[in-house]
Amino acid sequence: MGTCASVQYSTNRGTLLITNASSTTVMLINSIDGKLQEFRQPIKAGNVISDHQNTFFICNAEEMYVNCYVPHVPGDEDLQPGQIYFIMPISKLYRPITLQELCLLAIKASSAIEKSAEMKKMNRTTSFKQVSRTTSLGGRRKRNGNQKVDFQLALKQLA
Repeated sequence: MGTCASVQYSTNRGTLLITNASSTTVMLINSIDGKLQEFRQPIKAGNVISDHQNTFFICNAEEMYVNCYVPHVPGDEDLQPGQIYFIMPISKLYRPITLQELCLLAIKASSAIEKSAEMKKMNRTTSFKQVSRTTSLGGRRKRNGNQKVDFQLALKQLA
């Protein structure tokens, strides 16, 4: 059995619900570009942003509230499977988050999780007889046309 993580917000146009009921991975979403990185095991928050701790911080999606300061996850704390986290610019740490910003993050999370689920589904339906082609991309690997996200590189480009 997995844990359940969800984010929900409502508007006069309807409700957006992000649910990942069977997730056994840590989901880390870049708040700038919406890219998702998943970890199969707990990982220290400080290890994820080690080179950029003065520029970015990590927050748990379940601890974000409208018009409240966004609490950061301490660097020595493990990011837990089944939870959704965001990498945020340090400037967001010192001011309350607005409803609009929270909605945008929910949309980015929903999109990233949906894309990830589609990729997993596509990988599961691929025949075992099909040979997987792998190409080297400067230390990153490309498998079946899907490029692995390198968050350390993305953070360096944003800094």
